[in-house]
Amino acid sequence: MSEVLEIGSREFTEVHVLDEPGAGGACHEYRVRTVDDDHTVAGITFQNGPIKEHGVNGCHQEDLLAIVIHRLQCFQAGEYRCRENAIALTKIEEAMHWLRHRTNARKARGVEGTSVK
Repeated sequence: MSEVLEIGSREFTEVHVLDEPGAGGACHEYRVRTVDDDHTVAGITFQNGPIKEHGVNGCHQEDLLAIVIHRLQCFQAGEYRCRENAIALTKIEEAMHWLRHRTNARKARGVEGTSVK
């Protein structure tokens, strides 16, 4: 299976989903490919299943958000500082906050790393 996401500009690269949704409804395998020659420039494997049940076997969305936050912080510290980057940075940091909030709530309930809702 390979499906191109209809998200983003897809002017130079496009994101391909390589697997079917698993438990919880999310996919786990993605590739970023060039539009002009279909060359893979990045591959992403997400955690598949709870860590306590399957061990660490992929990255988390927080990992990707951390990369984007760092890049935007670097741009904002240099000559490419702009209002749009600042707004994007704030929104991505907010997304990270809410994902952390969810994790902390699951830890408090003693269900983090499991299939329990």
